[in-house]
Amino acid sequence: MQDPLEAADAERVSTGLAGLDRVLDGLRIGDNVVWRIDDIADYRGFVEPFVAQAVAGERSIIYLRFGRHPPLVAPGPGIKIVSIDALRGFEAFTCHVHRLITDYGRGAFYVFDCLSDLLSAWATDLMVGNLFQVICPYLYRLDTVAYFGLLSRSHCYTTMARIRETTQVLIDVRRAESGCYVQPVKVWQRQSPTMFLPHIHEGEAFRPVIDSSDATRLHADLERRKGETTQRQLDYWDRLFLDAAEVLNQDADGERRRAVLEQLYPILISRDERIIALARRYLGLQDLIEIRARMIGSGYIGGKAVGMLLARRILLQDDPERWERHLEPHDSFFLGSDVYYSYLVHNGWWPRIMRQRTEAGYFSEAQSLREDMLRGELPEEVRSELERMLDYFGQYPILVRSSSLLEDGFGNAFAGKYESLFLVNQGSPEQRLAQLEEAICRVFASTMSEDALTYRRQRGLADLEEPMALLLQRVCGRYHGRWYFPDAAGVGVSRNTFVWEESMDPTAGMVRLVMGLGTRAVDRIEGDHACVVALDQPHKRPFRDRDDAVRFSQHEIDVLDISDNRLRTLAVRHLTSDPELPLRWCAELDREATQRSRERTGGDPVWRITFTPLLRETPFVDLIQRLLQTLEAAYAYPVDIEFTLHLTDDGTPYFSLVQCRPLQTLGINQRVELPEEVPIPRLFFATDGHFMGGNIDQPIARIIHVDGPRYSALTTVQKFTVARLVGQLNRRIADRDDCPTLLIGPGRWGTSSPELGVPIRFSDISRVAVIAEVAELGDGMVPDLSFGSHFFQDLVESRIAYVALFPHRGEASYNPAWLSALPASTRLLLDLEDPPDDAVAAALTWLDVRDTGLRVVADVLCQRLVCYQAAG
Repeated sequence: MQDPLEAADAERVSTGLAGLDRVLDGLRIGDNVVWRIDDIADYRGFVEPFVAQAVAGERSIIYLRFGRHPPLVAPGPGIKIVSIDALRGFEAFTCHVHRLITDYGRGAFYVFDCLSDLLSAWATDLMVGNLFQVICPYLYRLDTVAYFGLLSRSHCYTTMARIRETTQVLIDVRRAESGCYVQPVKVWQRQSPTMFLPHIHEGEAFRPVIDSSDATRLHADLERRKGETTQRQLDYWDRLFLDAAEVLNQDADGERRRAVLEQLYPILISRDERIIALARRYLGLQDLIEIRARMIGSGYIGGKAVGMLLARRILLQDDPERWERHLEPHDSFFLGSDVYYSYLVHNGWWPRIMRQRTEAGYFSEAQSLREDMLRGELPEEVRSELERMLDYFGQYPILVRSSSLLEDGFGNAFAGKYESLFLVNQGSPEQRLAQLEEAICRVFASTMSEDALTYRRQRGLADLEEPMALLLQRVCGRYHGRWYFPDAAGVGVSRNTFVWEESMDPTAGMVRLVMGLGTRAVDRIEGDHACVVALDQPHKRPFRDRDDAVRFSQHEIDVLDISDNRLRTLAVRHLTSDPELPLRWCAELDREATQRSRERTGGDPVWRITFTPLLRETPFVDLIQRLLQTLEAAYAYPVDIEFTLHLTDDGTPYFSLVQCRPLQTLGINQRVELPEEVPIPRLFFATDGHFMGGNIDQPIARIIHVDGPRYSALTTVQKFTVARLVGQLNRRIADRDDCPTLLIGPGRWGTSSPELGVPIRFSDISRVAVIAEVAELGDGMVPDLSFGSHFFQDLVESRIAYVALFPHRGEASYNPAWLSALPASTRLLLDLEDPPDDAVAAALTWLDVRDTGLRVVADVLCQRLVCYQAAG
């Protein structure tokens, strides 16, 4: 058996300085040693003997190089120097360090550059503290010894407290007139009568200051040299904005102001140079300081918040008189992206994040992590700031919106991937805070949803940092008794790629309008329809008769129920008796239905939400078109917006701009040539209008076909089985460009009701090239274009063409016999994870048509799409 003293000696590690070893009783395997210094040269003075001693003892030394200061460790035998780019962000940096520690395994020794240099990249003490809390326990578990440097006056008390709590050894190194002093502040599981006294360092000697009179004079000298101010105890983030405010108040010269702005844009607004270029034009120093005043935490405010703020400034700069009259002030708060990382660290989940970031754990680890993130605990300092925000909002409803770093950027909208939640915000202050915390946790947890992860991987974003910030907004609206909702809301796009008549101008834009909350303008709602307005011909509708006009209109309104503290959906007829409801501008009296209602039951008038008065009698159309064109011109790119409307008694519209982002389109400038005439044997389908995304010229290699009549005959369970099998086939598409696939079936893809279509999720169709919906089962199972919906946004962002076929209206040709005539060799076996029963197998067909010459061609200008066999 090993002698206990020998075992203790085996655990000891030398600092390389015998005198310091005596002061500390040596280092121990597992120690993280933090040197709090005034000068990098002092840190180097302790690093060099430690490295020399470790190399002599045949230890591996890993030097992590990321600082701006000169190198601390020279190359040599047994020394591995690893450069890490801190500018890639906290997550990328931490993942890199975590992988290094894992790869080098047990027993390696580490030297880190001065952690204070990370402030120039991350701009906040908070993230330095988070890094330390993540990395140090991992180093301890792997029996390492690691050195870290910190500049003593660069960090706030909170960060230093977190570091002190986490590390095993903390040592102050200070310089006074009489020399260099070393004072251990924390030495875990060791002590002596003089260990924690200041020690004067002279060569190899470390002599404690044992005279209290000498100690008093020493500390007076150190404080005088320190010149400590209140500002120096602030987080680096706060100091940046104090400096910015000083520059603003002093009306500093343009060069100094530009320097401050260039420091703030990449840490507050975005890393995307295109977004930063817009910020340079429209967001000045005053704007950034105002953003900081409404921030909780630190870091980025996220793409959704940036888009909203940019859009407002663009409009107000373009035409101040117009938009100061018609644009409501924003009343938003911003939860900084650093809070997301602090949430993960605070709850001890960072090791699981590291597992989730691997290929094996990308989906599997995310599932359990998401469940735990729903029930996590926010750091106390964040909760206190949220309390103050709730005091400001009072009991007005709040919208908690995702606003991740990459969200709503050029090419990456993440539409519908992350949660956004309405809070009715009723109850005691404690209850309202608990509800808000739960909502924030739900948004954070949505970063681990399968749809979000699929989206990131598909778009090559899986390895990029994507912290979640939040946009916290007062819900625009008014009280109607127990109900609260805006007069109207909508989505708008500056390019109308759904023009259903040749005379319409795609560049004029389009809006979808609803009464009440804007959820019905954004999401696909079964059986209910927003008012679709082509802005160059706002009074034309994509239906032909009165019955369609009634059917394809809004029948229900989403509201917030103040009494029950929840989101509710109400039939329009239940609200029309409210005199405060702006029916005068949003609806028309249906005289025939009103007459029938009165004859049968003596009922109330029947109103149809058409927005015809708003479109005909108010400046709404001119305003929204000017708004969209102005934003598109500033972005130099088509845009997609969300807004709410407040209508005065005379119909004057006031806009609250909730969101603005670049609109993703398919080949809007691509020229295509349509075949002049296609013989029926070679035609699969064709349509005039009812397709999405612009010009298309897409060869097809595979077809996934759901047969309408056979699908209709299935049980509900079997229909969900079809959806699951479609998802399995989709995941077999390794490369969409190499194997472009057409998915075609009855009704609505993505519906929640299997009676209306196939109830897939977007992740079940994410790899197909073209999706087609066919109205082949009567009035119930019909396509629903839902322009502006999250489902549509998924399709166009993912470069998935969309087609809706209405053969019974005479607007499309559909020839399923083309499929039946294909040779048996084109049919692929459904050798899936769960073999389907015969009925399901008969309804679902998988075909290889690579050699048939099948292609989909569409021209947005003449609104014609053809899917045909180009070669026999």
